[in-house]
Amino acid sequence: MTELHLWLRHEVRTTERRTPIVPSDARRLVEAKVALTVEESPQRIFPVEEYEAVGCRVAPAGSWVSAPRDAVVLGLKELPDEPGELTHRHIFFGHAYKRQPGAADLLRRFAAGGGALLDLEYLVDDVGRRLAAFGFWAGYLGAALAVLQHRGRLAAPLRPTDKDELDETLRAATGAEGFTALVIGALGRSGRGARVAFHTAGIEPTCWDLAETRDLDRRALLDHDVLVNCVLATTPVPPFVREQDLDDPARRLRTLSDVTCDVGSPLNVLPVYDRTTEWTDPVRRLRKEPPLDLIAIDNLPSLLPRESSTDFSAALLLQLLDFTTGGPWGRCLDRFHQTCRELGIEEGDFRND
Repeated sequence: MTELHLWLRHEVRTTERRTPIVPSDARRLVEAKVALTVEESPQRIFPVEEYEAVGCRVAPAGSWVSAPRDAVVLGLKELPDEPGELTHRHIFFGHAYKRQPGAADLLRRFAAGGGALLDLEYLVDDVGRRLAAFGFWAGYLGAALAVLQHRGRLAAPLRPTDKDELDETLRAATGAEGFTALVIGALGRSGRGARVAFHTAGIEPTCWDLAETRDLDRRALLDHDVLVNCVLATTPVPPFVREQDLDDPARRLRTLSDVTCDVGSPLNVLPVYDRTTEWTDPVRRLRKEPPLDLIAIDNLPSLLPRESSTDFSAALLLQLLDFTTGGPWGRCLDRFHQTCRELGIEEGDFRND
């Protein structure tokens, strides 16, 4: 493996407690002669001292902007608005390839500085399967919050916890009557997590995947009390829920949990809301009569930061130990260039191939 310098940055989002690399996996990178710099971060679930103890260098939060140019900056969620020119290769979830709001501006920042986005969502194998994902935990939490909300037990603001505590809360949150739940995208990672959470809460959900959504039975969808959407569309499909469905007086649906949170994208299968919800205010009422509540939190796994980080890190470690210009990372870079060309950003703008 060629010499690699990874720079693990502090996350600017105050509710982001996860990390893409946990200390035990940082040790393996250091043992493999990877230079690993870790920024201080008071909110990260693992304290910086645990990284320092396994041989990582420590740097102040936000100092990646002045990191050596060949360093690869590693994170999870959005970058701060400055600097306007991004000179490094960055690994994170950029949410920039499906025409999301602000996507073009982000890619132009990379072009202006000669950097590149290696988007974790597009780190895939030869047949397009994701190699590192938080999907299971996103689905688990999306369903767990839906259960608690529908049973009147969801307390705000949300706070990070661990799976044992959350499981106990789900088992205790029993209602006088059961309710019907539907998971769409039930066979994927997120769908599997949602099913586990429902089972923990004593609910047997209806499970739909590709076969059921090719010819969508909208009446059957609206006849469920709770819907958890775990579908990440890659091509346009008819919406699962439309504005007119919200106004249907016969609608039984009362709680809608959107794990995917593809708001603003033309590929969004739930185009009935225009902004996500937050930890401080996790539920938004979309309709008063019949009532319909929305949960749409785009960093759900951060509510179980230790478990979700540990799983994700184990998968990402294997890819970082084989960080090359080809293979999965090469496909990431190709996708970056492809999207920039589609937006009219010339290839000549790039200097970090």
